Amino acid sequence: MNISHFCIDRPIFASVISIVITLGGALCMLALPTAQYPDITPPQITISATYPGASADVVANNVAAPIEQQVNGADNMIYMSSSSSSTGNLTINAYFQIGTNPELAQVDVQNRVNLALPQLPQSVTNQGVQVQKKSQAFMMVIAIYSPTERYDATYIANYANVYVLDALKRIPGANQSSIFGTPDYAMRIWLRPDRMAQLGITAADVQRAVANQNQQFAVGRLGQSPTGNAVEQSFAVTTTGRLTEPGEFENIIIRAQSGGAAIVRLKDIGRAELGQKDYSIRSRFQGKPATVIAVYQQPGANALDV
Repeated sequence: MNISHFCIDRPIFASVISIVITLGGALCMLALPTAQYPDITPPQITISATYPGASADVVANNVAAPIEQQVNGADNMIYMSSSSSSTGNLTINAYFQIGTNPELAQVDVQNRVNLALPQLPQSVTNQGVQVQKKSQAFMMVIAIYSPTERYDATYIANYANVYVLDALKRIPGANQSSIFGTPDYAMRIWLRPDRMAQLGITAADVQRAVANQNQQFAVGRLGQSPTGNAVEQSFAVTTTGRLTEPGEFENIIIRAQSGGAAIVRLKDIGRAELGQKDYSIRSRFQGKPATVIAVYQQPGANALDV
């Protein structure tokens, strides 16, 4: 006797089994994630780095090549792709076999990137090299803008970077959130080549002067034991720290002779202004300056719950 004859002879039993299967399917539908396609894409780890002022060839030879050499051969890695832009940005995507744990893959790639850090230029390591899990496509795009155009694009981008971006990253199921472009505030220094040639000053001299005179130091304390005489109080010494205003940058001393007879300041060979770090990408929404944020879905998460 096969199963079909058994169910025909016992219709009540067959009806109960059908109802149980239907209820089980309905309960499973509530727990299934909602996605356009099944999750059959390989896990992806993204490496991001920035070499300020470098061309695409310089980034590829001095930043991408050392990192690719170390990352190549990671466990379960299928292939990787690299993209270097003329703005100094580098993006390396490493793809792993389906079923690979993304957490373990990220740790492996991070360890390999750390081995390549000593070979990278100093300005790249100062900016930082990021290793992140990333989905193939973003789930949502959010545009933030000022309807009355009271705030410019730089202000809106900085506001989104400080107050909105981190909040989106904390949403359960959102793997990553990123702003298109580089919206960070930056102090932009414009130099006059004619004045620099007259005074014999190079761009490297300006860079060293800005780096040396724009630092934060731990000064220490006054009256801290042990001292020669007993003291009743001790005071922490604080300094002004890093420069924040354009006028402060313009007063940076580029060159000074002994005795201070001839002092060349930054304002003598150029000017400083507060602007945006990168202007290569501009976004508009309904004809107004806007900041666009992409939200990426975590693999396996339900898009409706996010």
